[in-house]
Amino acid sequence: LHLSAVKLAELHSDLKIQEKDELSWKKLKAEGLDEDGEKEAKLRRNLNVIMTKYGMNGKKDSQLADTNYIKDGTESDTLDDPRLEKLWSKAKTSGKFSDEELDKLWREFKHHREKIHEYNILLETVSRTEDIHKNVINPSEESLVKEEILHNKHRELKDKLRSINQGFERLRKVSHQGYDTTSEFEEPRVIDLWDMAKSANFTEKELESFREELKHFEAKIEKHHHYQKQLEISHQKLKHIEGTGDKDHLNRNKEKYAMLEEKTKELGYKVKKHLQDLSSRISQGLQHNEL
Repeated sequence: LHLSAVKLAELHSDLKIQEKDELSWKKLKAEGLDEDGEKEAKLRRNLNVIMTKYGMNGKKDSQLADTNYIKDGTESDTLDDPRLEKLWSKAKTSGKFSDEELDKLWREFKHHREKIHEYNILLETVSRTEDIHKNVINPSEESLVKEEILHNKHRELKDKLRSINQGFERLRKVSHQGYDTTSEFEEPRVIDLWDMAKSANFTEKELESFREELKHFEAKIEKHHHYQKQLEISHQKLKHIEGTGDKDHLNRNKEKYAMLEEKTKELGYKVKKHLQDLSSRISQGLQHNEL
């Protein structure tokens, strides 16, 4: 796959969460609690997203590769969307961003692209399910259950599309005006969650509590970013030392690299698990709005 050290650590975290979710699902299935197969279908979608994200689905152009922006000022990545490419190009040449801000903005663009990938995978799943449903000649109780599943998937599509539209509007605004120094949050995933939380059915007290939790979550993400950068630097250093033939120096750096890799994996897992929990709570709040 030719993945960087950081991307391998991210893949490990994603697969660890997928494995945990699949074990939970197997327990539910054994207890007869997933009769409609909705949780199984969601697991399949999540796995599809992971395979697409890391170029494991057999399509050479589908891998969402790491950016080299920090290292040499250029991107090896594409955004797969002319509107995003145009915005990014304008932002880069505007002179409104420092190198650090450009790096942060690039992460926002990549995050937005991944949301579009996830939406397209879900849309494809819904389309296939609808085709099967339309071909049912005699509606039955099972068919009514599948209709409810479709309803839930359409609601999920609606939530994802709303998030994509909000995200694009934010990228458009930041690309043209630069970063607002008074902005409450900086991390793309946290900004998304906060925007959605404000639209959900939360009381003022619940929203304030959620805001505080998001601040802690953002600090956790920043810590993860720090270890990712240290891991990448350690990886580059290790490759350089391997060519010198200094075994003692090499062994010391291998130990440091292994420690950084393990810490990055651990933090990546915690960040993604926390993100899952926060997203689930917001989704429940948005569903209450529709009832």
